Amino acid sequence: MCVSRVIIIACVLISSVHMARGADEFEQPPINYSQSTPLNKVSALQDAIQKKTMVVRRDDRLGYLPDLLDKLKIPVESQLLVFSKTSMQRDRISPRTPRAIYFNDDVYVGFCHAGNVLEISTADRQLGTVYYTLDQNEKPPVIRRQTESCLQCHGSAGSDGVPGHLVRSVFVNGEGLPLLAEGSFRVDHTTPLENRWGGWYVTGTHGAQRHLGNMIVSETAPRAGDNADGQNVTSLREKIDAADYLTGHSDIVALLVFEHQTHVHNLITQAGFATRQALYYEAELNRAFGEPVGNRRESTTRRIESAADKLVDGLLFVNEAPLTARIVGTSGFAEQFVRAAVRDRQGRSLRDFDLKTRLFKHPCSYLIYSPAFDDLPPVMKECVATKLRRALAGNGGEQFSHLNPADRQAISEILEQTKPDWWRVRDR
Repeated sequence: MCVSRVIIIACVLISSVHMARGADEFEQPPINYSQSTPLNKVSALQDAIQKKTMVVRRDDRLGYLPDLLDKLKIPVESQLLVFSKTSMQRDRISPRTPRAIYFNDDVYVGFCHAGNVLEISTADRQLGTVYYTLDQNEKPPVIRRQTESCLQCHGSAGSDGVPGHLVRSVFVNGEGLPLLAEGSFRVDHTTPLENRWGGWYVTGTHGAQRHLGNMIVSETAPRAGDNADGQNVTSLREKIDAADYLTGHSDIVALLVFEHQTHVHNLITQAGFATRQALYYEAELNRAFGEPVGNRRESTTRRIESAADKLVDGLLFVNEAPLTARIVGTSGFAEQFVRAAVRDRQGRSLRDFDLKTRLFKHPCSYLIYSPAFDDLPPVMKECVATKLRRALAGNGGEQFSHLNPADRQAISEILEQTKPDWWRVRDR
């Protein structure tokens, strides 16, 4: 092939890469998000229902919600209540009838009182977050995958350009309408508490720390108000009818875990997609230039390492907003969450809470044990392991200064004993 033709092909390939990145790159090869077959806990349940090897029973009051949570092993203690009209069933949501969210490490379920469907999202092994609905009145139940309708919000810049989760704090009026002109906050574990939970109910105690939860903005309670009545709330009986839900709680500890978890799920998706895309484009360019298969390009390495840096920062709680007083929930979520702990020989776990100065005692995310993390491409997992080991050895950079020597040693020992095959990869 002549040199000019090779150059033309390479230019076309590079141009197509840039176009894909600007137009839902995840819908292009090699991800092919909407066209690919999911592999996750919800798709497995869907298959079992279709094959009639599992039955999801309907409750007269709450529809399929109780049994669905049971089948997916989602604890009722995880219940969160959001009263802003910021989801697909917005007409069902108000301060009196908030939307409930239940979650475990992999799956999230949204429920609206008198709603038509249950909204489900889950971390998929290859596709990031995958979305489903389950009709509350259909018999037998059918779990249907959703793409375009959910991706309008959950596949945009708000979720970092990948199919993911978006947690927001907004100012809300008495009808539940978000007052976007007043501003809003995208929330993860780096967000100061004072900017969190606008439009959410919050039950639990937190001392003198302030937040935006439980607040209705009105002429008598404007945004500039101090929201004193919304702080350290332990009961919602004056705000909702608890009989419409599985519990009467919107636990503050569950909220903190939920915000960290959704953030790291998004980072895991970014890391997986970035690696697979970089390797795919590299193979195309190598083919065009007649280079050997597997020839590593600098652009490939840069893209993989950039995504790995972001994931490591998320795993190690870089820039985590500090707590200044003890956090205590109301639903029993904290006790339930710790029961799933993977422990080292000293009894330490990444699920152990601190809740006085930070969320966890050993600040490295428990999602490092998740199927989504385990199924990252090997080159990404090796890169993350290398960067984590450097950070925990004190050589990772200033952003890890929040980890003192005892923190770094404890996390290293926990990972070495509970995830040894991955943790012991050699430094390249």
